[in-house]
Amino acid sequence: MAEIDPFTLEVIKNRLASIADDMALTVARTARSFIVKEALDYSTALFGANSEFIAQGTCLPLHLGSMPSALNAVLKQFGDDIAPGDIFALNDPYDGGTHLPDIIAVLPVFVDGALVGYSACIAHQIDMGGRVPGSMACDSTEIYQEGLRLPPLRLYRAGVPEETVFRIIERNVRMPETVLGDINSQIAACRIGERGLTELVDRYGREGFENYREALLDYTERRTRAEIAKLPDGDYSFSDFIDGDGFDSGVITIQVKITVADEDMTIDFAGTSPQVRGAINSVYSFTASAAWACIRSVFDLNIPNNAGYFRPIRILTPERSIVNPSAPAPVAARGLTADRVADAVFGALAQLAPHRVPACGPHAPDTTVSFGGYYADGKPFVYLEGLVGSWGGGPDRDGMDASTGTIVNYSNTPAEMLEVDQPLMIERYGLVPDSGGAGKYRGGLAVVRHIRFLSDEAVLQVRTDRHQNAPYGLEGGEKGAHAGLRLIRADGSHEDFFGPFLVNVQKGDMLQVNLPSGGGFGDPLERDPAHVLRDVAEGKVSVKHAAAAYGVVIDDQISGVRQAETEALRASRR
Repeated sequence: MAEIDPFTLEVIKNRLASIADDMALTVARTARSFIVKEALDYSTALFGANSEFIAQGTCLPLHLGSMPSALNAVLKQFGDDIAPGDIFALNDPYDGGTHLPDIIAVLPVFVDGALVGYSACIAHQIDMGGRVPGSMACDSTEIYQEGLRLPPLRLYRAGVPEETVFRIIERNVRMPETVLGDINSQIAACRIGERGLTELVDRYGREGFENYREALLDYTERRTRAEIAKLPDGDYSFSDFIDGDGFDSGVITIQVKITVADEDMTIDFAGTSPQVRGAINSVYSFTASAAWACIRSVFDLNIPNNAGYFRPIRILTPERSIVNPSAPAPVAARGLTADRVADAVFGALAQLAPHRVPACGPHAPDTTVSFGGYYADGKPFVYLEGLVGSWGGGPDRDGMDASTGTIVNYSNTPAEMLEVDQPLMIERYGLVPDSGGAGKYRGGLAVVRHIRFLSDEAVLQVRTDRHQNAPYGLEGGEKGAHAGLRLIRADGSHEDFFGPFLVNVQKGDMLQVNLPSGGGFGDPLERDPAHVLRDVAEGKVSVKHAAAAYGVVIDDQISGVRQAETEALRASRR
């Protein structure tokens, strides 16, 4: 290999990341659905001509390992039958995808007739057909019920769209204009990636670019191995649990063992429960992606996001398990299992790096709500949202309230925008006092959201967990609060739910969602009384809970006191 100039390597590294970010901004500016343009459920990436992952946009860490499997599936299907102007796509979870709503678009990049790389974008579509609006029903029992299944196929041939493919998609989804609009947004992003990659190759030459590309991956591998080497060798195990699959699975175990040996790491899910009847199974690529994202979050943030990071970290999953199912097992709601995979991996990591890992909080949305039907004129509507919870307390700070999880970069969808776009009303959206797990550093509070349905009739589907097994605390911290779900009918009757469900709703019905809170970190009796006093002043902790959970007695009336006045109040440890 030619001599590598470190300054040029740094420039190329940053330029690749910038191109991937430009792609991400293109999606944000041009997408049509709220799940993409507001919740930001998409990612962008660049690959080299050898199909190795070389950059990811500032998007979802959970997609870190998902797109390489998609590109490999495209190459397996088409081999050398790839030409300038081609664009490929897929969504089949058993052939490179993760679940049917996630469409991955791949654009090969050519310079002077030579293949120099690939530009790719994954985005969650608002609907991909199937038996339930939003295509994420937990109670599907086989993938054929979940929607339109696309193997690796050609969307564009030599710059010309394959109209038959677009017509098939259009005829099989409930919101064709929105879905096709988001797919075109992905294509636009891929073209931005193509332009940026072409400019880099033009500047440094094809051979020069390839040399620096390989040097960048080797650099990332060295940095990753150096981070692993800082960790103590040995085996570190942890288990976490899913309440159930909505059928008869009983409690589902996610078992993980992290083995550190010098500069290598293995994450083994042996002992995890078998695949289940309900649609919460997670295919290998998605499970591995969740695990890689967890490890990535405790390493040096300056390490580039590329395939060099994967090389020293091996992911093992049992076949026909909930973290590596076999077709035709349903997978639409696999995000719930990926969240629990993250909880288990972080639980094991807390033994390796206790100064870096917070207590448990939703690392991805445990609760996802989909709601769909038809207006009086026959026009369809689909609402789909992953509700964002709160972090667990950390080694040196309280858990963040109502913040995106560790392995996703989701954004809150503003209530006002939803109410303009959908036949619903957000009647309450806030935090639940006294709900954060007690600890030296308190867990983030539970989030509550009340959704009133305004359509005459619709189908409501909710993916949910943590009703039985609350988020765990660490280092003596207490567990967070359990989840809660209640459907209040327009006539005043109500029903409580303790797992995934699907029901018909009518105008005036309201869904009350209480998300689980974050666990606490450290002994609650070690919490600074001044911090407890501040929590009471802010309405996050009641006077009664301050005494019961933290042993802190507040002497004066505190209701309505401004933050600036709390210094005048006295708090003491009982």
